[in-house]
Amino acid sequence: MSHPYLAAVIDLVRAAGEAILPHWRNDVQVHEKADASPVTAADMAAHHLLADGLRALDPSIPVLSEEDCGLSLAERAGWTRWWLVDPLDGTKEFIAGSAEFTVNVALVEQGRVLFGVVGVPADGRCYYGGTGFGAWRTDSDGAAQPLRARLQAEGGFTVVASRRHSSPAQERLLYGLRQRFGELALASVGSSLKFCLLAEGAADCYPRLAPTSQWDTAAAQGVLEGAGGEVLSTSGDALTYEARESYLNPSFLALPRDVEWRAALIELASKQA
Repeated sequence: MSHPYLAAVIDLVRAAGEAILPHWRNDVQVHEKADASPVTAADMAAHHLLADGLRALDPSIPVLSEEDCGLSLAERAGWTRWWLVDPLDGTKEFIAGSAEFTVNVALVEQGRVLFGVVGVPADGRCYYGGTGFGAWRTDSDGAAQPLRARLQAEGGFTVVASRRHSSPAQERLLYGLRQRFGELALASVGSSLKFCLLAEGAADCYPRLAPTSQWDTAAAQGVLEGAGGEVLSTSGDALTYEARESYLNPSFLALPRDVEWRAALIELASKQA
């Protein structure tokens, strides 16, 4: 099972990546948004390409992008299906010259991700997937390989960590995981690539007890869910995307479904929330 818009969205994500690359490592002009986060011409070039392309694909589906999110709750509350877009996730990594930035597009319906596409402009990788039809990774040569989250830790329990963001609660959770699993292997990576590591079977969980926004997570959550994973609140409920006043997500746990340590992780995280 797939979705009739998936191939077109993959093409748009790749095109957005191509629009970003001329700005990468080239005297990036940085501006500050109202929330003090950085934005560059690359963010805006990708935003306009994606917003225009998605509206052309289906004018009936509204677009919510990080770079155009000044929409009232009253307007958004009537949406049943919409695109959730982060044109350039990992702007700080991009500004620093790192390759760990992504382009993210998710199709959301009734608060759940139908599918997500995550492009990695620096090397041409693209991840895509959703619940019910699986997940894949394509490289610059276009060859697709299926993805599957792993159920057994290999070479130690690997926790994905943000390169730039932590919190006291997160550090306490990591301490609790060490008590449960022994010494942890930590995989530090920027942007939505954290979810993709889990989807590829290269890590075991990604706990995030620090702020994120809806556009930071939705597309990669679709990939992980397609690969047999899930994203939960610290109370064990699925992370969803209903319209609400704030775009901030609650704390969450990304992990493979059906692992035997699922309940232990939720219990540990709930004590820190």
